[in-house]
Amino acid sequence: MRSVNDWFGSYAADHQNPTNRAIHWVCVPVIMWAVIAALWTIPPMPPQWFRPGLWAVLAMFATFLFYRRLSRNLAYAMALVFIASGAIAWALYGALGPRNLLILAAVLFVLAWIGQFIGHAIEGRRPAFLTNIVQLLIGPAWLMGKLMRRLGIAY
Repeated sequence: MRSVNDWFGSYAADHQNPTNRAIHWVCVPVIMWAVIAALWTIPPMPPQWFRPGLWAVLAMFATFLFYRRLSRNLAYAMALVFIASGAIAWALYGALGPRNLLILAAVLFVLAWIGQFIGHAIEGRRPAFLTNIVQLLIGPAWLMGKLMRRLGIAY
């Protein structure tokens, strides 16, 4: 398995332009939240045993395990992001209902991806996930790694 530094180096190579990087700081977290929110709206099976959000929690846990294989500190930092994202999705699920939450998630997802493609057009490089689908998981971790370095926390 590739190391966290290998993944981050590969991702960084496609993200050199400062404007594209700035766009990623906004759009990547929005996309990640939109996916969590959309998953939150999938009814659990069987509903008498599980609560809404089951599929989102399972996806976040699986992603946490992937990050855990790369870096313990990074995985725990991403777990905090997952908890916050899940809490927001949960609150909005209660306030908006599943249909409206799904609409909100879909709109934000599309708008954020438009932003991503604009950033990559400015960069002059195609998005990293077009060469390796795993890069979709690396984007949020790459941003967290940058934040951790700024805070002096080793990942």
